[in-house]
Amino acid sequence: MRGAKVPEGGDASIVLCGPAGQGVQTAEQLMVAVFRRAGLNVFATKEYMSRVRGGSNSTTIRISPERVRALVDRMDIFVPLDRDALEHCRTRISKDTIVLGEKEVFSAEEGDPPTEEGTFPGRFQDIPLSRLAKEAGGAIYANTVVVGTVAALCKIDEAVVRSSVENAFQKRDREIVDKNLTAARLGYELGAGLPHGLPSAAGGAGASDTTTEVILNGGEAIALGAIAGGCRFISSYPMTPSTPVLTFLAKHGTDFDIVAEQAEDEIAAINMALGAWYAGARSMVSTSGGGFALMVEGLSLAAMTETPVVIHLAQRPGPATGLPTRTEQGELLFALRAGHGEFPRVIFTPGTLEDGFYLTQKAFNLADRYQIPVFVLTDQYFIDSYYNLPPFDLAGVDNPDPVIQTTADYRRYAFTEDGVTPRGIPGYGDGLVVVDSDEHDEEGHITEDENVRARMVQKRLKKLEALVREAVPPEWIGPPDAETLVICWGSTVHLAAEAITKTTRGKQAVLYFKQVYPLHAGAAGLIRKAKRLSIVENNATGQFARILQSRLQIDVPVKILKYDGLPFTVEELARELDTAVG
Repeated sequence: MRGAKVPEGGDASIVLCGPAGQGVQTAEQLMVAVFRRAGLNVFATKEYMSRVRGGSNSTTIRISPERVRALVDRMDIFVPLDRDALEHCRTRISKDTIVLGEKEVFSAEEGDPPTEEGTFPGRFQDIPLSRLAKEAGGAIYANTVVVGTVAALCKIDEAVVRSSVENAFQKRDREIVDKNLTAARLGYELGAGLPHGLPSAAGGAGASDTTTEVILNGGEAIALGAIAGGCRFISSYPMTPSTPVLTFLAKHGTDFDIVAEQAEDEIAAINMALGAWYAGARSMVSTSGGGFALMVEGLSLAAMTETPVVIHLAQRPGPATGLPTRTEQGELLFALRAGHGEFPRVIFTPGTLEDGFYLTQKAFNLADRYQIPVFVLTDQYFIDSYYNLPPFDLAGVDNPDPVIQTTADYRRYAFTEDGVTPRGIPGYGDGLVVVDSDEHDEEGHITEDENVRARMVQKRLKKLEALVREAVPPEWIGPPDAETLVICWGSTVHLAAEAITKTTRGKQAVLYFKQVYPLHAGAAGLIRKAKRLSIVENNATGQFARILQSRLQIDVPVKILKYDGLPFTVEELARELDTAVG
């Protein structure tokens, strides 16, 4: 519906928080569906604890007539589902935050800022959530009541709410549909009658028509990119936050002729993927740091046998189990240096969903063409965030097949000028395809000849020259004449791009690296255009800054680092940039 209302200034942030198992995710999905059907741009992300029940899990939803793709700290509407949720998000509550909750659930604490509602924080609205849910059919319908209430506060047409509920529950019994419709109506009536309007940053603005766009999260973008890249096999052991890629491909395997295998462990997973590539099937693994640690021997096996493999590595805070459901960019150097011996690889670091799709598709082609490991490096924030975007353009998607039909004199590792030997597969032609994890001669037989060894090392490393030529250049975002440059990679790009518009220190631009190894030949020239440099990373040691120093001899003096398990917010990053001196 065009003409839906959102906060004054066009941007509203809505936060739901409650214990695991209380339906926060269900409410989030229904609320997003309502806003999408209303024609609004939507961004949503979540933070959650590593537990099935309890704790405090929150989801942040931004809506706007303009595109929104980054997390903000601001809460315009906050729905805490228990006292712990209120405490969990207390630092984000301002005097303008509309807090929706049942007063009896939240015992006011000494020191809370006084308001006209007593001692509750923000602009507290006492809502009879339990009573309305019971009236609708039971406590389980409380979340739908909340959705109706929030929709009314955001001036979404009630008809949009009804149609969204109908669509969301269309596969359920009619009784359940009707009870949810009742819950949404009761919530809507409640919200329409509340005395507080939206915060001062809010007021009406017309929404753009985004109803023809798709809405995806990072896991889906990576999985769709794999499909577009011709993936036919995925073998993985479930590990947060990488699992959504495995589950998506498993769910849609019959639609796209993909075999999904939940391996017994990560060692088996990567060896299965290598076996599939050896037999001619494009394959991938999806894992996180602890799982990849077990795959490292297989990584070196791929390098020695020159067998392609695509590795989706979804980062999370370590070491060991660390914070398994939180986010961090702490595995960049691990991906770069993993494996024994010296061999080429490619590391993509998509930060937008669009890049997640196109770079994953490209990863399969590069792996196949150069017979190397290719990494797609993401993190929890990227995987679990989603927004609306135009459908992907498939016109330029092409997957050339480099596999040849072998002849009787085929040599699997024949020396070539560029280091790439035409790849044959068993049973396709008259040749014998011999591979071995030991050093080998051109035919694939084990050798300890020092001259052959040296030539084989040079052969494998020779591929780097072509990989540099094919490297994806970094993207300049912002004024072309900016003197201050903010360098970022991966999931920080949308945060940085919005943060530079909120700073007070003059013209700033963002240089977004979507490939961090090998670096594009023009990267150094772009960086040196600026007089002042800073870098934004979700890790403690500035891992990409270390790569820039070692590979380009460029020192970035200002390092804005965060490593508490949470992503940056736009406001937080803008403050850091304002105080940075570079």
